Amino acid sequence: MVKIGVLVSGGGTNLQALLDAQDQGRLHSGQIALVVSSQAGAYALERAKQHGVESATLARKAFASQAEYDSAMVELLRCHDIDVVVLAGFLSVLGPAMVQAFPNRILNVHPSLIPSFCGKGYYGLKVHEAALARGVKVTGATVHLVNEITDGGPILLQKAVEVLPGDTAETLQHRVMEQAEWVLLPQATEMVCAAVTQQKKENAGS
Repeated sequence: MVKIGVLVSGGGTNLQALLDAQDQGRLHSGQIALVVSSQAGAYALERAKQHGVESATLARKAFASQAEYDSAMVELLRCHDIDVVVLAGFLSVLGPAMVQAFPNRILNVHPSLIPSFCGKGYYGLKVHEAALARGVKVTGATVHLVNEITDGGPILLQKAVEVLPGDTAETLQHRVMEQAEWVLLPQATEMVCAAVTQQKKENAGS
């Protein structure tokens, strides 16, 4: 079974979508084996506990450099034999060491239709504030593979969400999560886990 590590920083609503998908059999090619939070006390850790999933906290500020943080993260994930890494509202930046350790096996969900409103500085409510300021009529979410460019990896899935009159950044954020992020992230995770499963079978047979 492909082991999934989910990296979080806050409430863990995207983690919950993954856990629900696993419970319902929509995510069946992999199993969530570890949840890592960049913040102590994040509610996502409670969600993991309620599902019997092992968890850990790895705070960026506890490390002197990005390289040290990446090294510790890679070691933690490898100690748990993690195959696929999912960034589910993870607010710490990952450096080259992580990308190289899990090539084409790190997924991220971004709350816009990349290439719109993405890249450095675009995260959380800031993405939706920018979309409203620009006056777009349609926004959405994107799940992509992670490379060394912020929000620059290959796109796996996208889903459009309508911007409604009177929307605030908060109402738009919730609609994008509900209609796109929570739908796409489990789908893309299943896609990647299925591909890794097939790759393992081929390697075992060669």
